[in-house]
Amino acid sequence: MRITTAGDLAALAGGELRGDAACPVGPEVVVDARLAAAGSVFVAIPGERVDGHDFADQAVEHGAAAIIATRPTGADLAHVIVDDSVAGLGRLASGLVRRAVGEGLVVLAITGSSGKTSTKDLLAQVLEHDGPTVSPVGSFNNEIGVPLTACQVDERTRYLVSEMGARGIGHLRWLTGLIPPTISLVLNVGSAHLGEFGSVENIAIAKGELVEALAPGGWAVLNADDHRVAAMASRTRGRIAWFTRGADPLSGELVVRALDVVPDDLQRHSFRLVVERTGVPREEHPVRLRLIGVHQVHNAIAAAAAAVAAGMDPRAVAEALSAAGPRSKWRMQLDERADGAAVLNDAYNANPESMAAALATLAELGRSRRAVDPTARTVAVLGDMLELGDDAASAHERVGRLAGELGIDEVIAVGDHADRIVAGVLSGGGAAREQVGSEVAGRIALGPMDVVLVKASRGMALERVAEQILLEGGRSC
Repeated sequence: MRITTAGDLAALAGGELRGDAACPVGPEVVVDARLAAAGSVFVAIPGERVDGHDFADQAVEHGAAAIIATRPTGADLAHVIVDDSVAGLGRLASGLVRRAVGEGLVVLAITGSSGKTSTKDLLAQVLEHDGPTVSPVGSFNNEIGVPLTACQVDERTRYLVSEMGARGIGHLRWLTGLIPPTISLVLNVGSAHLGEFGSVENIAIAKGELVEALAPGGWAVLNADDHRVAAMASRTRGRIAWFTRGADPLSGELVVRALDVVPDDLQRHSFRLVVERTGVPREEHPVRLRLIGVHQVHNAIAAAAAAVAAGMDPRAVAEALSAAGPRSKWRMQLDERADGAAVLNDAYNANPESMAAALATLAELGRSRRAVDPTARTVAVLGDMLELGDDAASAHERVGRLAGELGIDEVIAVGDHADRIVAGVLSGGGAAREQVGSEVAGRIALGPMDVVLVKASRGMALERVAEQILLEGGRSC
């Protein structure tokens, strides 16, 4: 945020100031005392295991000038006392963003069952070519991460990219109430968090709240290849922009397509970016992605549609997409060992749709490597997909079956649903075994052209397995 005063901070956060109202604060806002710096605002959040109030003195040691808290801490800095620290952080972010919007800030919000973080990273890199852009690190997409990212907006910021996750109906309505979007981008409706929502239909209801938040004149950027997302066009007051892999004409003020999609040997895809706008001649520009997996094509055209809706020139968008690289770790991160074996670390999160995309990418990588060395093998280390509710057992079995049908040479299953993954692999004609996660690296034999995928939900922490498999360390491809 722009540097302000403790008095202004209290007004924005809706709290009672105890301290010097003229004290300068900012620009950083942090929830981790270790990240505090000179002038920063520390938000003390009580948690299940630790209470942020207990770290106020540490924040002061690092230079914090003010604290948003639910009670006095005794630390020597200005206090803004609120009833709820998270709510106070939200009010602060909302106030800062609304001021910035009045000065021209464009807010782009992204949601979807899968691909949010990858698309957010692509979109941010594209927009950075047009002006100063704020976007979250990793998956800061909840009631703390969304406002914390928004607090980074200052007087120079032209674009705010906000990744928004939903844990239930009404959650996105609440988040967009804090950070109202100018452009809402919905990627897909899948089965992630199915256990919390109860049905895919409820997930669609929740995701659609993002486009319901638009004011007239805003843009709803929708996936024409997902019928549940396409149906959201009737739920918004905004203008409609479509993105699609298909070539059939669609009605709408803006349509962005990917045509002639072609992979290289590392499953990085090239395509023609086609942009059609009402009253403007059709444009086509080449794109060559640096990201791995055909699913990144959909993420790229989603980002392109949002950027064009924001006013960027399509040629500049295509060039920026071709220059964009991976930003968030453990997401389709390909590293090669000294002996030539490769590890595809996609261990940050998992749901049935992202599992299918990762396995398809692994199969294609295997085919590319076997063209060089016919002995090259594919191995998938798969762990639990969490929060799937009653569908969990069958979902894991379906993932296993897909791995078998894709011809993955070996599947190593980890976690509570390992037996269902193995059963699925066997039914799909493949080979599989169960393994304790800590023992995988020591019991996996890889040849010089083999490639291994490691994927599971974040709670499984399988990134450690990927790092162990790399052994002596690797070099990023």
